[in-house]
Amino acid sequence: MAEATQSKFTLKSLLEWFTTTIGQIVVALLVPSITVFIMIKGFIFLRDGAAPKYIIALVAIIWGVGGVALIYFITNWLIEKLPPKWISKLQPFLFVGPAVVILSWYMAIPTVRTFILSLKDRTGANFVGFENYVAVFSQRIMTIAFRNNLLWIIFGATLSIAFGLLVAVLADRSRFEKFAKSLIFLPMAISFVGAGVIWNFIYEVKEAGSAQIGLLNAIWTGLGGQPQAWTAMLQPWNNLFLIIIVIWLQTGYAMVIFSAAIKGIPGELLEAARVDGATEVQVFFRIMIPYIMGTIITVSTTVVIFTLKIFDVVMVMTGGQFGTHVIATQFYRQAFTNQNKGYASAIAIVLVICVIPVMIYNLRQLSDEEAF
Repeated sequence: MAEATQSKFTLKSLLEWFTTTIGQIVVALLVPSITVFIMIKGFIFLRDGAAPKYIIALVAIIWGVGGVALIYFITNWLIEKLPPKWISKLQPFLFVGPAVVILSWYMAIPTVRTFILSLKDRTGANFVGFENYVAVFSQRIMTIAFRNNLLWIIFGATLSIAFGLLVAVLADRSRFEKFAKSLIFLPMAISFVGAGVIWNFIYEVKEAGSAQIGLLNAIWTGLGGQPQAWTAMLQPWNNLFLIIIVIWLQTGYAMVIFSAAIKGIPGELLEAARVDGATEVQVFFRIMIPYIMGTIITVSTTVVIFTLKIFDVVMVMTGGQFGTHVIATQFYRQAFTNQNKGYASAIAIVLVICVIPVMIYNLRQLSDEEAF
């Protein structure tokens, strides 16, 4: 009799616990969903409203920020009412979930749609399989684009990283450290389009005998040379003159990151090496470089990914003419000039595939060691 009563009591308790837990989970999912629905309806109302634009913009900001804060507050409050086991499982998704959704919506889904479009013809209506990818890897103009991107990586990324590291090390012990680093970092405040316009003036060329307004040609003709169209020269020189612009822009970025990493090296370690008789070159290669290797890898992969996607400088300086086109400019030309949607999408997917190995390598290195 006692065993039957105890069994009944246990079953009842289990049923009550199950019902309560399921109810709390449903509420924890339902309340934020209703809140999001109300926010969306509110934005639709604002979009279709007849109020002045600045009022709509102000209300939208308040509505959006307040709505997101409300979603987090309510959802977190409801999750904390659950048993500890469920809190540990659901709470991480509360904070990571929105970022995952946004990344999926704006990156993963468009990438899948672009891949599907790359399997179609120029109109995006008829399925052609992998014909566009065959064209990407067989046409001479794309071969030149791949070669140019390789030049950008070999010279642009490598020299940006090397100069940034060199400046960071040399300026670290200088009396004029702040001033020197400010000058090197200053180009980072300029957009790539603005930098292209500036360097267009530097590379400007006039006919022989005319006054040269381009700084480089003014110096060159002053030394007795003939004016040169620097960005229209034979390969690969014109590409190298474009690469100089990105080195000028990216050295400051690399310098700032490396400088922060170098300042994190314990001073006692460096002094001990110098007391033991190590030269500055030995200290640099045997202590500094190994200590900040994580940072070097991070900066290197970031700059390499950037140079793979280079577009602005080439478009402003040459428009991709004179054999200077790269993968991104070819994508732009095929998508917006030739209106070849399938071929342009294939180029975009190839660019994504080129970037993925660099990202995977970076993530693996970061999982093994800290960046700073």
